[in-house]
Amino acid sequence: MSNIRERLADIVGERFVSDKAEDLYFYGRDPGLMPAVHPDWVVLPETVEEIQGIVKMAQMEGIPVVPMGAGMSLSGLVIPQKGGIVVDMKRMDRIVDINEKARYVIVEGGTSTGRLNAYLNKKYPRLRFSIPDSPAATTVAANVMIHGQGRLTQQYGFNSDMVSGLEVVLPSGELCRIGSCAISNEWFSKGAPLPDLSGLFLGWFGATGIITKAGIKLYPRKLLRDVEIFVTDSPDFIPEIIYEITHTEMTEDINIFSQPLPLIFKDNHHVVIYFTGDSEEEIEFRKKTVFHSLDLFIRNKDGGFMSVGAGMKKSLLEMPQRNASTFADVTKGGGFEYSGPIITIDKYPQCTRKLDELAHKYDLKYHGTARIIGRGHAMMFAFSFTFNRSDADMLDRTRKALHEASQYALSIGGVFWKPTIDEQKMALQKMDPEFARLLKMIKTNLDPQGIMNPGNWESK
Repeated sequence: MSNIRERLADIVGERFVSDKAEDLYFYGRDPGLMPAVHPDWVVLPETVEEIQGIVKMAQMEGIPVVPMGAGMSLSGLVIPQKGGIVVDMKRMDRIVDINEKARYVIVEGGTSTGRLNAYLNKKYPRLRFSIPDSPAATTVAANVMIHGQGRLTQQYGFNSDMVSGLEVVLPSGELCRIGSCAISNEWFSKGAPLPDLSGLFLGWFGATGIITKAGIKLYPRKLLRDVEIFVTDSPDFIPEIIYEITHTEMTEDINIFSQPLPLIFKDNHHVVIYFTGDSEEEIEFRKKTVFHSLDLFIRNKDGGFMSVGAGMKKSLLEMPQRNASTFADVTKGGGFEYSGPIITIDKYPQCTRKLDELAHKYDLKYHGTARIIGRGHAMMFAFSFTFNRSDADMLDRTRKALHEASQYALSIGGVFWKPTIDEQKMALQKMDPEFARLLKMIKTNLDPQGIMNPGNWESK
């Protein structure tokens, strides 16, 4: 194995491979709480052919391969659990093609959400995609691979539902196209009317292949956006409030948050409602329709709309929002993490009460947030805690709180979103055994040597 570095340099060039201690340190961790594991080598390919060369060599030598976008996940998904090669995709950042009338774009696997957003703003101002609230460096391919969420999730589902085609380097090193692009030059569908094989790669965290290109559906960009906040002091009203709002089909996005600080937010649950339209009249019509849907709550004094000042409105309308990163320093020390199960909306009250219970039990500051998926078909609920990275005791308390939150979420029928290795194991123990065997069969057949991001979705 002593010549691996030289062989990698032959593939990507001397400048784009490293086994230096400082680089391995950086690539062995993410911003979350998962323990660091250092890779043995880091490579930065620029072409599909280079990725194929890396994977074929790794397969021949039995070396683990971990594809990495921007490494923004808090769940340890790109920490190389068994060492090996981290494949940093950042040089593969081209916007390959766009079909304006069919409303899709093809991007390389390392293209960031910020780059795509800027490109559309400049070249195609009438089109948009579902921008996640993660930092702009987050890659489009990584976001869809983890079933990411964005500004259009409430209308169209997970960002992975908006994929219109994939190009993937398989664990064998072979190149495969998924969807309409497997037959046609057009990337308009990831599946139908063909069998939808995109599920072999979406949600697997790079354990079944490396996405080198992704087709992403685009949507009309409305001229105007606005936001309102409906407030209630009881979490028990939230499911019915969400049901009534989504029944109007008038909103772009719906988020909910609760937190004890600053005191203006204490003991309340805030439903943040986003509206889009091409005219003030359209926005006003949408708002009035939603307002009327909540008349009963207002008349019964169970909730009401709060005034949204110019500064707060500006922050809420940012895409992506920056307030998640500011929450990380509520407790001095710059850390936060969350367990984010997908649940049905009727589970919101018990989850928010559990969050408050855990925060008091482990003496942690917290933030509860949820995002509606589809027309209220589900929601992502985040048990979020902030901590000081230099305080070992606080780190331990945070880990215990998150573990208990994960156990609770599973016990009430939740399904983990972006699960850590430990949460994956918990899920595998609970899931239908035939489904678990099917997962294992798929992974074993695609990757018989187990070189692709080993440790993720591994069943015994």
